[in-house]
Amino acid sequence: MSKKRIVLVTGATSGIGRGCAKRFAQGGYRVIITGRNREKLESLKTGLEADGTEVLALAFDVCDREAARKAVESIPEEWQDIDVLINNAGLARGLEPEYQGNFEDWDQMIDTNIKGLLTMTRLIVPGMVRRNSGHIINIGSVAGDAAYAGGNVYCATKSAVKAITDGLRIDVADTRLRVTNIKPGLVETNFSNVRFHGDTERADNVYRGIKPLTGNDIGDVAFYAASAPEHVQIAEVLVLATHQANGTVIHREK
Repeated sequence: MSKKRIVLVTGATSGIGRGCAKRFAQGGYRVIITGRNREKLESLKTGLEADGTEVLALAFDVCDREAARKAVESIPEEWQDIDVLINNAGLARGLEPEYQGNFEDWDQMIDTNIKGLLTMTRLIVPGMVRRNSGHIINIGSVAGDAAYAGGNVYCATKSAVKAITDGLRIDVADTRLRVTNIKPGLVETNFSNVRFHGDTERADNVYRGIKPLTGNDIGDVAFYAASAPEHVQIAEVLVLATHQANGTVIHREK
């Protein structure tokens, strides 16, 4: 009987991260879920375990490098051979012109979307390289392809995710590791609520007149990439809602 594969998902308590955790669990993986909210982590853990999945929950903030290091070092030996790392933790803050931007919002986006992703990569990928086996899936965004009005720093962080992903793929080209950048368009999660600091009406308006993607849709794409034959590396996937052409062109039903 072959050993069950292990996936680690950051930012697993909602949205895309939750969708990835559920899809990989359905696919027979043992699942390590991470996030800042211990209560939500335990709720997700309980739900996945009820369906027969082995789950390890680690509560920490990827922005806190020392906490991340301690969490990774605490992983029991039988969970340490991680097959798939999904760097999903990320957020957007604000939609102001760059010259009116909030310094704290900028710091939070850069610390989470770039530095947090790098921290987890640095902590997990060396083990994959030693075993000459593994897959890193970074959740980028269509926003990384071209800036949009008010997107300035957020778009820059997701452009950085693309460059970091491409760079890692070059760095591990002499190994059997695979590296994927998934770039979602409009996904209905709490993303916009966080961006607009809890303004639900403004957040809901983002999805007005269009059926957006869901976290489960992106989970399906991530699982597809991880399930490709060993000689196939799905380097990049742009995933848009049907009425979305790119980061700025969206047809909305009246």
